[in-house]
Amino acid sequence: MAKTVKSIEEINAKIRDGSVCVVTADKMSDLVGELGAAGAAKEVDVVTTGTFGPMCSSGVFLNFGHADPPIKMQKVWLNDVEAYSGIAAVDAYLGAAQLSEAKGEEYGGGHVIEDLASGKPIDMRATSYTTDCYPRKEIDTTITLDDLNQAIMLNPRNSYQRYAAAVNSTERTLYTYMGTLLPNYRNVNYSGAGALSPLTNDPDFETIGPGTRIFLCGSQGYVIGMGTQHDPGNGFGTLMVSGNMKDMSAEYLKGARFYGYGVSLYVGIGIPIPVLNEGIAKKTAIRDAEIVTEVLDYGVCRRDRPVSRKVTYEELKSGMIDIGGKEVPSSPLSSFFMANKVAQELKTRVEEAEFLLALPVERLPTDTTFKPMKQTSELPLVKDVMTRDVKPISEGASIADTAKLMMETQTTHIPVVSVDEKLVGIVTAWDISTAVAKRHEELSEIMTRKVMTSDLDEPLELVIRKLDKYNISALPVIDRDRKVIGMVTSDEISKLIGRRKRWKWQL
Repeated sequence: MAKTVKSIEEINAKIRDGSVCVVTADKMSDLVGELGAAGAAKEVDVVTTGTFGPMCSSGVFLNFGHADPPIKMQKVWLNDVEAYSGIAAVDAYLGAAQLSEAKGEEYGGGHVIEDLASGKPIDMRATSYTTDCYPRKEIDTTITLDDLNQAIMLNPRNSYQRYAAAVNSTERTLYTYMGTLLPNYRNVNYSGAGALSPLTNDPDFETIGPGTRIFLCGSQGYVIGMGTQHDPGNGFGTLMVSGNMKDMSAEYLKGARFYGYGVSLYVGIGIPIPVLNEGIAKKTAIRDAEIVTEVLDYGVCRRDRPVSRKVTYEELKSGMIDIGGKEVPSSPLSSFFMANKVAQELKTRVEEAEFLLALPVERLPTDTTFKPMKQTSELPLVKDVMTRDVKPISEGASIADTAKLMMETQTTHIPVVSVDEKLVGIVTAWDISTAVAKRHEELSEIMTRKVMTSDLDEPLELVIRKLDKYNISALPVIDRDRKVIGMVTSDEISKLIGRRKRWKWQL
């Protein structure tokens, strides 16, 4: 532990008398470079941080007050977005990621929270099973933030220390919580504010923990503990935070829609870091070039996605990174403009004695690990059900040759391969029928070139989703070289499910 230069009490005294020296985190590296860590620790009292990005694990506790006659809300909706009401009669928790029952992914909990903060009226309806003390069965009314007794934001997981970037290796566009990922490594999306991020500047949680006073969406809030999925050993520390939503500004919280995925809430968080010693000064001087994260391939829909490469935030912020010799555009989901605005606004409030600092009452854990979900039964994989005896056909073959092969193999789907035996398409019995009707002769004229595929170790549940989503009944199974090693069909999946049901029934 570095030797103490000043105490939190001394810093707060400077804030009160107007002599405090505050800098934003993005300026601290230059100061440390000029003065050294020891010199900067004596010169600077507070470093302000900031981040503004999508934080799905956010929400607000609401108390509506009692109706007359009273109602015990079993279910409650705000602008057709359901809030969790299993707490007490007129309390509910509205999650940012909850979807509207009427508008789906176009509107959700994050938008309701923004609308409340903006002072807009919200349609509220609730139903009840009724009791002797709560005889009312339903209610339909309109409320604003001012009508609520309490609106307490409590976000289970905010302000990741860093965030993995995302890329897509497949041949189709993916719609994810990391935004839209274009096929064949055509873009990289990333999140987090880099050197401005709060936990990046205090990786050992010396000044950030339960009880730390923070800037939360324009109001004063607090860290109340470690966030869910807190994984500091791997550089993914998180925070659980809370604040009074009635004091918040809609400027610093924005509902968002991620096309094809769902909704979220952009949250502005700033945390002042007291420079108590040389060690803290040195840590707050971190640069984007020193913050490393992984680029994960979201084309592999598994818990442990392949790492395409490691990259620094400096590279990501440049707008272009190299992946396998290919220059790929990189785009942030977070707003650096708003992150800077949060850090600057917090700086101003500290300098004007509107914001005092508070050290945590205890340290956040540094040895917590993020465990995967316990699964009592493993999902069947493609290799458990696929047909291995598959005869592909050359893309130069004729329609007649293809029809003959279908008759010989008694199959309705045939993979089409190139001269080097790599998958280039697929042809179905329906394609053959169409070809005959339209007098096509060459296979290349009718085959489907954009083929959905699978691999040996893909869970069957993902295959079923592909079959359903794209209204198809078979997928070629390929290896890493795109060579066909089998076929998985809806018929074989149905047989496996039937066998498993019979086996369970016999037990």
